[in-house]
Amino acid sequence: MVGLKPSDVPPPLGVKMASAGLAACWADIVTFPLDTAKVRLQIQGEKTAVGGIRYRGVFGTISTMIKTEGPRSLYNGLVAGLQRQMCFASIRIGLYDNVKNFYTGGKDNPSVLIRILAGCTTGAMAVSFAQPTDVVKVRFQAQMNLDGVARRYTGTMQAYRHIFQNEGMRGLWKGTLPNITRNALVNCTELVTYDLIKEAILRHNLLSDNLPCHFVSAFGAGFATTVIASPVDVVKTRYMNSPPSQYKSAINCAWTMMTKEGPTAFYKGFVPSFLRLGSWNVVMFVSFEQIKRAMMVTKKRIEDPN
Repeated sequence: MVGLKPSDVPPPLGVKMASAGLAACWADIVTFPLDTAKVRLQIQGEKTAVGGIRYRGVFGTISTMIKTEGPRSLYNGLVAGLQRQMCFASIRIGLYDNVKNFYTGGKDNPSVLIRILAGCTTGAMAVSFAQPTDVVKVRFQAQMNLDGVARRYTGTMQAYRHIFQNEGMRGLWKGTLPNITRNALVNCTELVTYDLIKEAILRHNLLSDNLPCHFVSAFGAGFATTVIASPVDVVKTRYMNSPPSQYKSAINCAWTMMTKEGPTAFYKGFVPSFLRLGSWNVVMFVSFEQIKRAMMVTKKRIEDPN
């Protein structure tokens, strides 16, 4: 199980879901500037640069944003991002072990196929529920805070209202298909890779089940996830950020990218994606472990005060 020693008693579902949501929120706060830089690099090329601004590399993008829009621009969409993680991570990560056990009938040592199936299942479930928060987050991150440039949205709740009033319910769930595809890939790659790397490390006694083991496992999971999910992530970002008439569908968005910008467009923002996913995985999994254990200790103290 993710983040558990074999001798540990599995925590209740509520503890796992709350721990996953809180850990993911903390990871988002730490890595959000990298995610914003990734979004800006991914949408670059689909339209004329505003004010002649061009982004070059992850740190160049962050530097340009600070100079032209101020440091607060790096956290555009953070509120929606935290709302997303509380809905999203609590389902996709918190439910993973339970869904895995459901598919195996409670048996130990599930196969890789069962792990992949469990990861795809919880990833798809999470997207179906939390998609509106992701749409708002991406649009805020893509929005430039420049003098003389009209802003689409002024606040998180105003963004939800504006999208609903102008685009309907379909607007709030725009990009659900590529996002389900992307997050099924992300979730199964991330959680399965973390599971397998950690089990291999412990089985060969390379490290004990503590922070260095979690760090190596999470970093490896982040790299594998970035390689697998980047093309779908770029399409998802562009499609969710686009005005209603720009693309007919996510597939049309991908085809337009291929014909106008070539195959390398699908890996735009790869470095910030890797930096973000690698660091996000490390912060999230280590925090998840600690928060979950702290919540279990607190639960035991409440149940048995003596």
